Amino acid sequence: MGVRAGSGGGQVLNLDTLVRLGRGLRTPGTPRRLPVPEGMTAPLGCDAVAVPARFGPLVMPRLPRVGCVYADEAHWWWIVPSDSDYALEWPAPVRYATGAVVPDAPGLPGLIHRPEGTIPYTPPIPLYLALCRLTGTTPTWSRPVSA
Repeated sequence: MGVRAGSGGGQVLNLDTLVRLGRGLRTPGTPRRLPVPEGMTAPLGCDAVAVPARFGPLVMPRLPRVGCVYADEAHWWWIVPSDSDYALEWPAPVRYATGAVVPDAPGLPGLIHRPEGTIPYTPPIPLYLALCRLTGTTPTWSRPVSA
């Protein structure tokens, strides 16, 4: 099966050609989604929490369970369930990535930790608390309320 290019009855494009053309359109700065490893399922959807790489090794031992973690030179990325930013202000310099999309990366970060089992998530509340502690930020629910 093919698709005709243009309206003049010229060249026929097959699926392989269309895929190749689509890949060619991707530029190095095109956002990419962190993949869920083969054999794992993400029943709650996926978002990601990125922290500067210098914090990565400090966060790992503070967590009761570590899900999939990806890393590049600049950041470590933790997979969390979708909407784990609901009612939370993740502390700076942490970045929350809806849909586990890695913006402005020349390539995807590499998987550096894969948990046992089939669920890729790091529990978001312990991750949030560990990051608040490391950054000296008061958790959202502990801040004074102004009238």
